[in-house]
Amino acid sequence: MKTGPAFFIALRYLLGRAREGGRYLRGAALGIALSLVPIVVTLIVADGMIRGITDRYLELGTGHLQIYNYRDLREPWDPWDPASVLPFIEGLSGIRGAWSELNGLGILHGPAGSRGTAIRAIDASFLEDEGSRRFLVTISGEARLETDQDLLLGEELARAIGAVAGSTVRIMTIHSSSSGSFIPRVRAFNVRGIISSGYRELDSLWCIMSFQAGRQILPDAGAYLMLKIDDPYGGAPAMARSLGERLGSGYGINTWRTIQSSQYHSFESTRQLLLFIMALIVLVAAVNVSSATSMLVIERQRDIAVLKACGARPFFTSAVFLWGAFLTGLAGSVVGISAGLALGSSVNILIRGLERVLSFFSGIFQSGPVTILDSGYYLETIPIIIDGRAVLLIGFLTILSSVLASWIPARRAGKLKPIEILRKY
Repeated sequence: MKTGPAFFIALRYLLGRAREGGRYLRGAALGIALSLVPIVVTLIVADGMIRGITDRYLELGTGHLQIYNYRDLREPWDPWDPASVLPFIEGLSGIRGAWSELNGLGILHGPAGSRGTAIRAIDASFLEDEGSRRFLVTISGEARLETDQDLLLGEELARAIGAVAGSTVRIMTIHSSSSGSFIPRVRAFNVRGIISSGYRELDSLWCIMSFQAGRQILPDAGAYLMLKIDDPYGGAPAMARSLGERLGSGYGINTWRTIQSSQYHSFESTRQLLLFIMALIVLVAAVNVSSATSMLVIERQRDIAVLKACGARPFFTSAVFLWGAFLTGLAGSVVGISAGLALGSSVNILIRGLERVLSFFSGIFQSGPVTILDSGYYLETIPIIIDGRAVLLIGFLTILSSVLASWIPARRAGKLKPIEILRKY
């Protein structure tokens, strides 16, 4: 027999009345749907958090690529000007901007105390870049570096030393002399503004100054050229190869994935672990399809006997129940994924609503407002990122698991002997 009739019979079992066995398949489909909702929501939230944090690191931290000069590493130290590379990369399509930068460590002293800081000396035009402006939040003052005396502080760092916009702070750095001894150097700066990236781990130690000022207080620090490109997620490796061909040997070109490899892999490992835990729930729901199929086989034994008496082969009988498992998995996947996408797309609204409800009950007991996503440690707003391929893969694996789990009861149905069934009934 053809598979069309088998599909039709399976569809009738799924959509038919409860006494025809449909309650088992519909119950299994509901279980699959309920198990898929959290995994889809988890996928959206995890991808959104990873993308939101990574975007901030790329646009405000490391950039998309960094170019280092290994050719001029000689004694005595001759500071390399990263801007000297610009004529070689002019006309290369896909580059959005390039800025000279150097990094170092120092001790920042303010009105309320001292604290170690990560010094970033960068071209002032970096703050005017579209990507920088998109994520940089000005808490107070101005996010500009008009002179070499201006300084921008991260919100957490400014709070720790008691600095505000307009304060005068001092930075102590250490540099080595020609004799090899270490000499401290102290310089005063004016706090032009207090800034934040919206992610505490990134800007908690930020101390940003002009590139020229950094050259003066960090003479031993190696400089590099930071680049931003149009497609950082998909085009960084190709751009690195193109830059390498233009610059030749003697230059090191690192993409953001190399620079932030440990952190990015940590994010990915956490994401995969969460999805794995959620996938176990889906596997349990898929096993329920096997139980539903077994119960359906028991209740529809007379149908099986009639089909076989009319000449149906064992494969056709098994196909009826395999199609039933397929349709059950498909129905559960469609409903569950749709509900998960709807909830995941509204996660920010749901979190805000939950915060208001919890804050209301917290106020009854005279406690403070409840914040689920603390802006000091997490993103205030989760970007909505929907990975279509991952969603389709989840649906496919769910349906496949449902069919495989029902293989044994479906095969058992194909082996039933019609004479024994008819004699029994």
